[in-house]
Amino acid sequence: MNPVTKEQIESLKKELSVTVVAHYYQKDEVFEVADITGDSLELAKKAKDSDSEWILFCGVGFMGQSVKILAPQKRVAMPKIACCAMARMIDSTYFDASVEAMEKAGIPKEEILPITYINSGAEVKAKVGKMGGAVCTSSSAVKIIQKALKQGKKILFVPDRCLGQNVARMMKLKSAVIGIDNSEALKGADIVCYNGFCSVHQLFTLKDVEFFRKRYPDIKIVVHPECDPAVCEVADFVGSTSQIIKYVQSLPLEQKVAVGTEYNLVHRLREKNTFVLSSTKPECPTMNETTLEDVYSTLQAIKKGEVINEILVDEDTIHWAKVALERMFEYLEG
Repeated sequence: MNPVTKEQIESLKKELSVTVVAHYYQKDEVFEVADITGDSLELAKKAKDSDSEWILFCGVGFMGQSVKILAPQKRVAMPKIACCAMARMIDSTYFDASVEAMEKAGIPKEEILPITYINSGAEVKAKVGKMGGAVCTSSSAVKIIQKALKQGKKILFVPDRCLGQNVARMMKLKSAVIGIDNSEALKGADIVCYNGFCSVHQLFTLKDVEFFRKRYPDIKIVVHPECDPAVCEVADFVGSTSQIIKYVQSLPLEQKVAVGTEYNLVHRLREKNTFVLSSTKPECPTMNETTLEDVYSTLQAIKKGEVINEILVDEDTIHWAKVALERMFEYLEG
């Protein structure tokens, strides 16, 4: 079988009412055939506003769900329904168990306000929406939590403990982690974090920072807030994917920079003086599942009316998950 070409995909895109979107972490071959590229929420918002009947989403499952939640009238398919490992760490049952753990620590349910990172499934977002909570992104987490705290409640932050702890540190608030800290610590914390994490961003360590600082004394260390708090504390810049791109590209080309985030993004940032902050290749295994052949096969299936990997979410889940997402937009606009 001959390999699929970009020209074949471009031809099918023109023939069909399909917009192809790809996350920054996708392989180059997939990234280069996308009509829209960006971070998770950015992609969902742009895809919602497209004129196409179909959205072909190259990313991980919760991202395709986000498009369906924001635009239920759209038909959303994914070349591979890859699952974000962090999002998979929490489901509806684990969310309920986290609320119960806080109640056992002496925090009444009515005093708990959940905030979920966008890296979570639709069911978790819906649970958060029903409890009066909101979604956040890595770039908006501080502002969302600032607004949420005005309600005088304890924040339950799911699923990424590192992002929750880093936000607490930036805001000079107390944090605790369910399953690690005791009941007294949970009750005394402003932000109670679920014990989830990103396997890719856990690869970056203080030893990596020390190595690059020793080798290049003037180097800038740039990391994502999904990294361990100890790494974020010694970095020169901590930011979301979009913020990292903007910051690194604003630096003089002669300025050396080591970046702690997913490999596919880092290698596309600048022509030179840009390093991956790791001795191993920090490649997201699930983001890298999607291939050009998968994109082509899914487009062919849409053409034949034999759709594969369509994202479907029930109406009640869409309603409450959308409530949580819209609260985020309200907090950001307010």
